[in-house]
Amino acid sequence: ERGACAVEKALLGSMWQWEQWRDGALIDSWVERNLCVNQGLTYLLGCGFSSVTAISAWYVAIYDNNHTPASNNTYATPGFTEATNYSEATRPTWSKGSVTNRQLTNSANKASFTFSSAATIYGAALVGGGTAATTKGNVAGGGKLFNISAFSSGSKGMASSDVLKVTVALTVQDV
Repeated sequence: ERGACAVEKALLGSMWQWEQWRDGALIDSWVERNLCVNQGLTYLLGCGFSSVTAISAWYVAIYDNNHTPASNNTYATPGFTEATNYSEATRPTWSKGSVTNRQLTNSANKASFTFSSAATIYGAALVGGGTAATTKGNVAGGGKLFNISAFSSGSKGMASSDVLKVTVALTVQDV
């Protein structure tokens, strides 16, 4: 029998909805799942049930090498090479709304990348905290890597001026 606050099993995951735009037209869209890495899960437990300080701003980082996400990837050693050839000066903010029905999403304000040159992108990650979380390519400063989403197709080619938009929805449920 469960106690008042006990959880036998809970499921935490995210859904990444992608849109590729070229010359103002949507040319591709797809949905991917993710891997919540140990560093992100440890942060979540520490923030929710211990005295770990909450990270107020999270950012989407895209990567351009063929990396298979692993549970031991961290902010300092992500295993992927972050793509930086987009025109935005910093990593796009994951501008989340309020928690609704056990879900937190940025669907009202998608993260957006405008490519300054052609690129091949393999996936993305949700990062935050530390001293330089907005800085493209930064892996120093004590940030946190929450999760990584690799493209199931392997990669997606981007042309110069393509816009890649992403919605990240975090969901938790009792199972």
